[in-house]
Amino acid sequence: MLVLSLAGRLLTALMLRLSRAFPFARQLSEQLDRPLRLLLPLVGLQAVWTSAPDTLGYIAFARQATLLLIIGALTWLGLGAVRAVEQLVIVRNPLDVLDNLRARRIQTQARVLVRTLSFFVLLIGCAAMLMTFPGARQLGTSLLASAGLAGLAVGFAARPVLANLIAGLQIAFTQPIRLDDVVIIENEWGRIEEITATYVIVRIWDDRRLVVPLQYFLEKPFQNWTRNNANLIGSVFLWVDYSLPLEPLREELRRLVNAAPQLWDQRVCVLQVVDSSEHALQLRALVSSTDSSRNWDLRCHVREHLIGFIAREYPHCLPQLRADLKVGHPDSAQAPPPNAQPQRQPPV
Repeated sequence: MLVLSLAGRLLTALMLRLSRAFPFARQLSEQLDRPLRLLLPLVGLQAVWTSAPDTLGYIAFARQATLLLIIGALTWLGLGAVRAVEQLVIVRNPLDVLDNLRARRIQTQARVLVRTLSFFVLLIGCAAMLMTFPGARQLGTSLLASAGLAGLAVGFAARPVLANLIAGLQIAFTQPIRLDDVVIIENEWGRIEEITATYVIVRIWDDRRLVVPLQYFLEKPFQNWTRNNANLIGSVFLWVDYSLPLEPLREELRRLVNAAPQLWDQRVCVLQVVDSSEHALQLRALVSSTDSSRNWDLRCHVREHLIGFIAREYPHCLPQLRADLKVGHPDSAQAPPPNAQPQRQPPV
Protein backbone atom coordinates (compact mmCIF):
# COMPACT_ATOMS: atom_id res chain seq x y z
CA MET A 1 0.00 0.00 0.00
CA LEU A 2 2.90 2.34 0.75
CA VAL A 3 4.33 1.62 -2.69
CA LEU A 4 0.99 2.47 -4.31
CA SER A 5 0.76 5.68 -2.28
CA LEU A 6 4.19 6.75 -3.48
CA ALA A 7 3.28 5.73 -7.02
CA GLY A 8 0.15 7.87 -6.82
CA ARG A 9 2.12 10.91 -5.71
CA LEU A 10 4.70 10.38 -8.47
CA LEU A 11 1.95 9.89 -11.05
CA THR A 12 0.13 13.08 -10.10
CA ALA A 13 3.37 15.07 -9.97
CA LEU A 14 4.28 13.77 -13.42
CA MET A 15 0.83 14.65 -14.75
CA LEU A 16 1.12 18.21 -13.41
CA ARG A 17 4.57 18.64 -14.94
CA LEU A 18 3.60 17.28 -18.37
CA SER A 19 0.34 19.23 -18.55
CA ARG A 20 1.75 22.71 -17.98
CA ALA A 21 1.56 23.56 -21.67
CA PHE A 22 -2.02 22.27 -22.06
CA PRO A 23 -4.73 24.23 -20.17
CA PHE A 24 -7.31 21.45 -20.03
CA ALA A 25 -4.78 18.80 -19.02
CA ARG A 26 -3.45 21.14 -16.32
CA GLN A 27 -6.92 21.81 -14.93
CA LEU A 28 -7.72 18.10 -15.04
CA SER A 29 -4.47 17.16 -13.29
CA GLU A 30 -5.07 19.71 -10.53
CA GLN A 31 -8.59 18.43 -9.91
CA LEU A 32 -7.60 14.73 -9.99
CA ASP A 33 -4.48 15.08 -7.86
CA ARG A 34 -5.98 14.39 -4.43
CA PRO A 35 -8.57 11.77 -5.50
CA LEU A 36 -5.86 9.72 -7.24
CA ARG A 37 -3.63 9.87 -4.18
CA LEU A 38 -6.47 8.40 -2.17
CA LEU A 39 -7.70 5.91 -4.76
CA LEU A 40 -4.49 4.02 -5.54
CA PRO A 41 -3.67 2.99 -1.93
CA LEU A 42 -7.30 1.94 -1.43
CA VAL A 43 -7.12 -0.30 -4.50
CA GLY A 44 -3.98 -1.92 -3.12
CA LEU A 45 -5.56 -2.35 0.30
CA GLN A 46 -8.63 -3.97 -1.24
CA ALA A 47 -6.37 -6.38 -3.13
CA VAL A 48 -4.82 -7.38 0.19
CA TRP A 49 -8.24 -7.92 1.81
CA THR A 50 -9.41 -9.95 -1.18
CA SER A 51 -6.43 -12.32 -0.98
CA ALA A 52 -6.84 -12.77 2.77
CA PRO A 53 -8.72 -15.87 4.03
CA ASP A 54 -12.40 -15.47 4.80
CA THR A 55 -11.87 -16.84 8.30
CA LEU A 56 -9.83 -13.80 9.31
CA GLY A 57 -11.59 -11.71 11.95
CA TYR A 58 -13.52 -8.68 10.68
CA ILE A 59 -12.34 -9.36 7.13
CA ALA A 60 -15.85 -8.87 5.70
CA PHE A 61 -16.18 -5.52 7.46
CA ALA A 62 -12.75 -4.42 6.20
CA ARG A 63 -13.61 -5.39 2.62
CA GLN A 64 -16.93 -3.57 2.79
CA ALA A 65 -15.44 -0.40 4.29
CA THR A 66 -12.60 -0.32 1.77
CA LEU A 67 -15.01 -0.85 -1.12
CA LEU A 68 -17.15 2.05 0.07
CA LEU A 69 -14.07 4.26 0.27
CA ILE A 70 -13.06 3.22 -3.25
CA ILE A 71 -16.51 4.14 -4.57
CA GLY A 72 -16.29 7.46 -2.72
CA ALA A 73 -12.88 8.16 -4.23
CA LEU A 74 -14.16 7.33 -7.72
CA THR A 75 -17.10 9.67 -7.17
CA TRP A 76 -14.68 12.37 -6.06
CA LEU A 77 -12.63 11.65 -9.19
CA GLY A 78 -15.70 12.08 -11.41
CA LEU A 79 -16.65 15.34 -9.71
CA GLY A 80 -13.09 16.60 -10.20
CA ALA A 81 -13.17 15.81 -13.91
CA VAL A 82 -16.48 17.65 -14.33
CA ARG A 83 -15.15 20.62 -12.35
CA ALA A 84 -12.03 20.74 -14.52
CA VAL A 85 -14.21 21.23 -17.60
CA GLU A 86 -16.04 24.10 -15.87
CA GLN A 87 -12.80 25.80 -14.85
CA LEU A 88 -11.44 25.54 -18.38
CA VAL A 89 -14.58 27.13 -19.83
CA ILE A 90 -14.41 29.99 -17.29
CA VAL A 91 -10.73 30.65 -18.01
CA ARG A 92 -11.23 30.66 -21.78
CA ASN A 93 -14.34 32.86 -21.64
CA PRO A 94 -13.72 35.66 -19.12
CA LEU A 95 -16.49 38.08 -18.21
CA ASP A 96 -14.26 41.10 -17.60
CA VAL A 97 -14.27 42.23 -21.25
CA LEU A 98 -16.26 44.99 -22.92
CA ASP A 99 -18.42 42.71 -25.08
CA ASN A 100 -19.01 39.66 -22.89
CA LEU A 101 -22.31 38.46 -24.38
CA ARG A 102 -20.79 35.29 -25.86
CA ALA A 103 -18.76 34.60 -22.71
CA ARG A 104 -21.85 34.94 -20.51
CA ARG A 105 -23.80 32.58 -22.76
CA ILE A 106 -21.07 29.92 -22.70
CA GLN A 107 -20.43 30.23 -18.97
CA THR A 108 -24.13 29.92 -18.21
CA GLN A 109 -24.42 26.73 -20.23
CA ALA A 110 -21.25 25.28 -18.71
CA ARG A 111 -22.21 26.01 -15.10
CA VAL A 112 -25.72 24.64 -15.36
CA LEU A 113 -24.58 21.50 -17.20
CA VAL A 114 -21.69 20.93 -14.79
CA ARG A 115 -24.01 21.17 -11.78
CA THR A 116 -26.43 18.77 -13.42
CA LEU A 117 -23.65 16.32 -14.22
CA SER A 118 -22.33 16.63 -10.66
CA PHE A 119 -25.74 15.71 -9.34
CA PHE A 120 -25.86 12.57 -11.48
CA VAL A 121 -22.29 11.61 -10.52
CA LEU A 122 -23.27 11.82 -6.86
CA LEU A 123 -26.46 9.90 -7.59
CA ILE A 124 -24.54 7.09 -9.28
CA GLY A 125 -22.01 7.04 -6.44
CA CYS A 126 -24.74 6.74 -3.79
CA ALA A 127 -26.48 4.02 -5.80
CA ALA A 128 -23.23 2.08 -6.16
CA MET A 129 -22.65 2.29 -2.41
CA LEU A 130 -26.16 1.03 -1.70
CA MET A 131 -25.67 -1.89 -4.08
CA THR A 132 -22.74 -3.15 -2.00
CA PHE A 133 -25.18 -4.01 0.81
CA PRO A 134 -27.23 -7.16 0.13
CA GLY A 135 -30.27 -5.79 1.93
CA ALA A 136 -30.26 -2.51 0.03
CA ARG A 137 -29.14 -3.87 -3.35
CA GLN A 138 -32.62 -3.64 -4.83
CA LEU A 139 -32.95 -0.06 -3.59
CA GLY A 140 -29.59 0.87 -5.12
CA THR A 141 -30.47 -0.82 -8.41
CA SER A 142 -33.77 1.04 -8.69
CA LEU A 143 -32.06 4.31 -7.74
CA LEU A 144 -29.46 3.84 -10.46
CA ALA A 145 -31.83 2.55 -13.15
CA SER A 146 -34.49 5.23 -12.69
CA ALA A 147 -31.97 8.11 -12.58
CA GLY A 148 -33.01 8.82 -9.06
CA LEU A 149 -35.95 8.09 -6.79
CA ALA A 150 -38.58 7.01 -9.33
CA GLY A 151 -40.22 4.25 -7.32
CA LEU A 152 -39.22 5.40 -3.85
CA ALA A 153 -41.40 6.81 -1.14
CA VAL A 154 -39.32 9.97 -1.12
CA GLY A 155 -40.15 10.64 -4.74
CA PHE A 156 -42.73 13.24 -3.81
CA ALA A 157 -40.18 15.16 -1.77
CA ALA A 158 -37.67 14.96 -4.62
CA ARG A 159 -40.03 16.33 -7.26
CA PRO A 160 -39.06 20.00 -6.76
CA VAL A 161 -35.37 19.09 -7.02
CA LEU A 162 -35.85 17.09 -10.21
CA ALA A 163 -38.14 19.76 -11.66
CA ASN A 164 -35.49 22.40 -11.01
CA LEU A 165 -32.84 20.18 -12.60
CA ILE A 166 -34.94 19.89 -15.74
CA ALA A 167 -35.56 23.64 -15.62
CA GLY A 168 -31.80 24.14 -15.37
CA LEU A 169 -31.25 22.13 -18.53
CA GLN A 170 -33.90 24.18 -20.33
CA ILE A 171 -32.28 27.42 -19.18
CA ALA A 172 -28.85 26.17 -20.28
CA PHE A 173 -30.05 25.56 -23.85
CA THR A 174 -32.73 28.24 -24.35
CA GLN A 175 -30.99 30.82 -22.13
CA PRO A 176 -33.70 33.24 -21.05
CA ILE A 177 -31.09 34.37 -18.53
CA ARG A 178 -27.29 34.31 -18.44
CA LEU A 179 -24.65 35.20 -15.90
CA ASP A 180 -24.37 38.97 -15.36
CA ASP A 181 -27.70 39.65 -17.12
CA VAL A 182 -29.59 42.69 -15.86
CA VAL A 183 -33.13 41.67 -14.87
CA ILE A 184 -36.23 43.13 -13.25
CA ILE A 185 -37.79 40.43 -11.10
CA GLU A 186 -40.33 40.83 -8.31
CA ASN A 187 -40.08 44.60 -8.91
CA GLU A 188 -36.36 44.50 -8.08
CA TRP A 189 -33.49 45.58 -10.36
CA GLY A 190 -30.43 43.33 -10.21
CA ARG A 191 -27.87 41.19 -11.99
CA ILE A 192 -27.69 37.41 -12.29
CA GLU A 193 -24.80 36.57 -9.97
CA GLU A 194 -24.97 32.77 -9.78
CA ILE A 195 -26.93 29.95 -11.41
CA THR A 196 -26.97 26.68 -9.47
CA ALA A 197 -28.70 23.39 -10.18
CA THR A 198 -31.86 24.45 -8.33
CA TYR A 199 -31.93 28.24 -7.88
CA VAL A 200 -30.57 31.55 -9.17
CA ILE A 201 -28.91 34.27 -7.08
CA VAL A 202 -29.82 37.82 -8.19
CA ARG A 203 -27.62 40.59 -6.79
CA ILE A 204 -29.90 43.58 -6.29
CA TRP A 205 -28.60 47.13 -6.81
CA ASP A 206 -28.25 47.74 -3.06
CA ASP A 207 -26.18 44.52 -2.60
CA ARG A 208 -29.05 42.41 -1.31
CA ARG A 209 -29.41 38.91 -2.76
CA LEU A 210 -32.66 37.56 -4.18
CA VAL A 211 -32.85 33.75 -4.30
CA VAL A 212 -35.18 32.59 -7.08
CA PRO A 213 -36.01 28.96 -8.03
CA LEU A 214 -35.07 28.00 -11.57
CA GLN A 215 -38.67 27.17 -12.41
CA TYR A 216 -39.63 30.81 -11.83
CA PHE A 217 -37.84 31.87 -15.01
CA LEU A 218 -39.80 29.34 -17.07
CA GLU A 219 -43.24 29.91 -15.54
CA LYS A 220 -43.47 33.64 -14.80
CA PRO A 221 -42.69 36.77 -16.84
CA PHE A 222 -39.69 38.93 -16.01
CA GLN A 223 -37.63 41.63 -17.71
CA ASN A 224 -34.19 40.92 -19.14
CA TRP A 225 -32.44 44.15 -20.12
CA THR A 226 -29.41 42.42 -21.66
CA ARG A 227 -31.00 39.55 -23.59
CA ASN A 228 -29.41 40.42 -26.94
CA ASN A 229 -27.25 43.42 -26.02
CA ALA A 230 -26.80 45.83 -23.14
CA ASN A 231 -27.90 48.99 -25.01
CA LEU A 232 -30.78 50.77 -23.33
CA ILE A 233 -33.00 53.81 -23.87
CA GLY A 234 -34.06 55.67 -20.74
CA SER A 235 -36.76 58.29 -20.21
CA VAL A 236 -36.97 61.44 -18.08
CA PHE A 237 -40.39 63.01 -17.43
CA LEU A 238 -40.93 66.68 -16.56
CA TRP A 239 -44.05 68.74 -15.88
CA VAL A 240 -43.81 72.36 -17.15
CA ASP A 241 -46.06 75.30 -17.84
CA TYR A 242 -47.70 75.84 -21.24
CA SER A 243 -45.65 79.00 -21.78
CA LEU A 244 -42.26 77.22 -21.80
CA PRO A 245 -40.49 77.44 -25.20
CA LEU A 246 -39.38 73.93 -26.12
CA GLU A 247 -36.55 74.64 -28.57
CA PRO A 248 -34.15 76.12 -25.97
CA LEU A 249 -34.86 73.11 -23.77
CA ARG A 250 -34.03 70.75 -26.66
CA GLU A 251 -30.76 72.59 -27.21
CA GLU A 252 -29.94 72.28 -23.52
CA LEU A 253 -30.67 68.54 -23.65
CA ARG A 254 -28.28 68.09 -26.58
CA ARG A 255 -25.62 70.09 -24.76
CA LEU A 256 -26.03 67.97 -21.62
CA VAL A 257 -25.65 64.62 -23.38
CA ASN A 258 -22.72 65.84 -25.48
CA ALA A 259 -21.03 66.93 -22.29
CA ALA A 260 -21.28 63.38 -20.90
CA PRO A 261 -19.68 61.15 -23.59
CA GLN A 262 -18.91 58.44 -21.04
CA LEU A 263 -22.66 58.06 -20.39
CA TRP A 264 -24.31 58.80 -23.77
CA ASP A 265 -23.74 56.46 -26.75
CA GLN A 266 -24.91 59.05 -29.36
CA ARG A 267 -27.86 56.96 -30.53
CA VAL A 268 -30.98 58.64 -29.11
CA CYS A 269 -31.57 62.17 -27.80
CA VAL A 270 -35.20 63.29 -28.11
CA LEU A 271 -37.46 65.71 -26.24
CA GLN A 272 -41.22 65.42 -26.86
CA VAL A 273 -44.50 66.56 -25.37
CA VAL A 274 -46.25 63.33 -24.42
CA ASP A 275 -49.16 64.51 -22.27
CA SER A 276 -51.04 67.59 -21.14
CA SER A 277 -53.50 68.49 -18.43
CA GLU A 278 -55.52 71.58 -17.52
CA HIS A 279 -52.51 72.88 -15.59
CA ALA A 280 -49.27 71.79 -17.31
CA LEU A 281 -47.49 69.91 -20.10
CA GLN A 282 -45.63 66.64 -19.60
CA LEU A 283 -42.30 66.41 -21.42
CA ARG A 284 -40.36 63.20 -22.04
CA ALA A 285 -36.64 63.16 -22.78
CA LEU A 286 -35.27 59.93 -24.29
CA VAL A 287 -31.54 59.25 -23.96
CA SER A 288 -29.56 56.09 -24.75
CA SER A 289 -26.51 54.43 -23.21
CA THR A 290 -24.40 51.31 -23.67
CA ASP A 291 -25.73 49.66 -20.51
CA SER A 292 -28.30 50.12 -17.76
CA SER A 293 -25.90 51.49 -15.14
CA ARG A 294 -24.69 54.29 -17.42
CA ASN A 295 -28.26 54.98 -18.51
CA TRP A 296 -29.39 55.41 -14.92
CA ASP A 297 -26.59 57.91 -14.27
CA LEU A 298 -27.38 59.72 -17.52
CA ARG A 299 -31.08 60.02 -16.67
CA CYS A 300 -30.29 61.46 -13.25
CA HIS A 301 -27.80 63.87 -14.87
CA VAL A 302 -30.34 65.04 -17.48
CA ARG A 303 -33.21 65.38 -14.99
CA GLU A 304 -31.18 67.41 -12.51
CA HIS A 305 -29.75 69.84 -15.06
CA LEU A 306 -32.95 70.32 -17.06
CA ILE A 307 -34.83 71.29 -13.90
CA GLY A 308 -31.99 73.66 -12.99
CA PHE A 309 -32.06 75.16 -16.51
CA ILE A 310 -35.79 75.83 -16.36
CA ALA A 311 -35.58 77.27 -12.85
CA ARG A 312 -32.70 79.54 -13.90
CA GLU A 313 -33.77 80.67 -17.36
CA TYR A 314 -37.57 80.33 -17.27
CA PRO A 315 -38.66 80.32 -13.62
CA HIS A 316 -42.16 81.45 -14.56
CA CYS A 317 -42.54 78.31 -16.71
CA LEU A 318 -42.50 75.86 -13.83
CA PRO A 319 -45.90 74.27 -13.16
CA GLN A 320 -48.25 76.92 -11.81
CA LEU A 321 -51.74 77.03 -10.37
CA ARG A 322 -53.73 79.88 -11.94
CA ALA A 323 -56.71 81.55 -10.29
CA ASP A 324 -58.82 84.57 -11.35
CA LEU A 325 -59.81 86.64 -8.31
CA LYS A 326 -62.18 89.65 -8.58
CA VAL A 327 -61.46 92.29 -5.94
CA GLY A 328 -64.43 94.46 -4.73
CA HIS A 329 -65.61 96.50 -1.70
CA PRO A 330 -66.10 94.13 1.21
CA ASP A 331 -69.44 95.77 2.09
CA SER A 332 -70.63 96.29 -1.47
CA ALA A 333 -73.22 93.57 -1.17
CA GLN A 334 -74.85 95.29 1.82
CA ALA A 335 -74.48 98.94 0.70
CA PRO A 336 -77.70 100.51 -0.79
CA PRO A 337 -77.60 102.11 -4.23
CA PRO A 338 -76.75 105.83 -4.23
CA ASN A 339 -80.21 107.04 -5.44
CA ALA A 340 -82.26 104.75 -3.27
CA GLN A 341 -84.93 106.40 -1.11
CA PRO A 342 -84.78 105.77 2.62
CA GLN A 343 -87.53 103.57 3.81
CA ARG A 344 -90.09 105.10 6.12
CA GLN A 345 -90.51 103.52 9.48
CA PRO A 346 -93.98 102.34 10.37
CA PRO A 347 -95.70 104.30 13.18
CA VAL A 348 -95.51 102.88 16.61
